[in-house]
Amino acid sequence: MKSVAVVLAVFLAYQCLAVRHPGPLVQPGGLSLSRTLSKPSKVGAMDLCSFCVDFAHNAIQTIGEAILEGGLTKGCQGLCAIVGNKTDSKAVELACDTLCVAVGFDEFVHAFQKADVDPIYYCELLNQCPIVDNGDATTTLFDVNPKSGPQGDFIFDVEYETKNGTGTGELLLLIDTVDQWPVGGSFLNEPQAPGKYGMKMTLHAVPNGGESFMPGDYNATLQICNGQCMSKHPHSKIYDTKKTNFTITPSD
Repeated sequence: MKSVAVVLAVFLAYQCLAVRHPGPLVQPGGLSLSRTLSKPSKVGAMDLCSFCVDFAHNAIQTIGEAILEGGLTKGCQGLCAIVGNKTDSKAVELACDTLCVAVGFDEFVHAFQKADVDPIYYCELLNQCPIVDNGDATTTLFDVNPKSGPQGDFIFDVEYETKNGTGTGELLLLIDTVDQWPVGGSFLNEPQAPGKYGMKMTLHAVPNGGESFMPGDYNATLQICNGQCMSKHPHSKIYDTKKTNFTITPSD
């Protein structure tokens, strides 16, 4: 059992993280995710899971570089100082040190060596995220509004049902664009009890530094997953996949 002091330190580091992401994968393209669940989310242990995955998303590759630079001999503080320097973020360094001290240096490093670059599996190995292998989810609605329109906001409506509950995973949305620039995003989907859930995702389809959102037909793919989508690690599978499409029309 973690001490109250350690738990408070974890939440302090969680609040200090300078860069927040919807989940383990965020790609360019103007996609914002928000969800309206039919049941309130639980707090406590699952907040620690979110903290861990956010940290791993920001720093898991940098941990490997820090280990190669001699971090294995420096303990939590020394290893995380290297991570902080490489990410140029004191918040990431604090999160690294907090999590490392909480789980122990050997376990912290051993989990990294097993998890490769999979933040969810990494946090499962550290016992920060619950593991549920008998979960399920079936998409009952995946639609976009408007189905056709000029550059602007396209809102995706998603509803799904789970009979056995879900494990720690993610919901992934990928969009095939006319000019082949990758657009997509995901967020951590913490374990949920059996029931029906809904959410909305907004694609801000206006030209930016990468995607031009030129007129044409766009295909969208939704995946609800246990673990990270398309991961080969244990406790990972795709619950369900659904597709839809929409059209961006020329501006007047």
